[in-house]
Amino acid sequence: EDYIFDFSFPEEDGKPNPHLWTDPTYAMVYADIVREVLSERDPECADQMQENFESFAAQAEELAEAVRLDQETVPAGGLKLVTYHDAYAYFAENFGWQVVGAVQPSDFADPTPSEVVTLIEQIRAEGVPTIFGSEVFPSNVLEEVGNETGVRYEQSLRDDDLPGAPGEESHSWLGLMQYNFATMIEGLGGDAPNVRAVDITSPVPDNADYPQ
Repeated sequence: EDYIFDFSFPEEDGKPNPHLWTDPTYAMVYADIVREVLSERDPECADQMQENFESFAAQAEELAEAVRLDQETVPAGGLKLVTYHDAYAYFAENFGWQVVGAVQPSDFADPTPSEVVTLIEQIRAEGVPTIFGSEVFPSNVLEEVGNETGVRYEQSLRDDDLPGAPGEESHSWLGLMQYNFATMIEGLGGDAPNVRAVDITSPVPDNADYPQ
């Protein structure tokens, strides 16, 4: 019952918005499921997995609380998101933000001219100060929308592309969301010192071999 259907993922299509992972609350749920499944398969390491989960959950909760503190610095009524991809529905609901629109809702296709006009009208009506593009998927449409509306265009959200290099502290979910949350808060006119101060150091060394 927690799933959200919205303009990108209408209920009649039967597929809810899948982007729970951008909300720290649900990220902790994901991590706990991983802990449970892996503990069942490797019971000798269950205690260590529980310890690792608790460490991650504490960091995720700290990040969530930092967001709640820093978002208060955004000018009143300014917690409004226009993004490249509709990835923040759950975060917005739990943190009191408003998702005004997205350029590329669900099918990886550019919007039609009429959809662009509708988005421009929404941005003007809602007084959105900044629209957020994707560093991974540059969008000429969002740039044009920014020019047409006169609002700031911030093309640096990282979607699911982890910052840093494999093995670096920032190359993680915590590093990704710390970066994105700070970018959104600062882009909307606020300050994010608490978000940027969260310790994202993993208690477990990353010794994995990455294919990229």
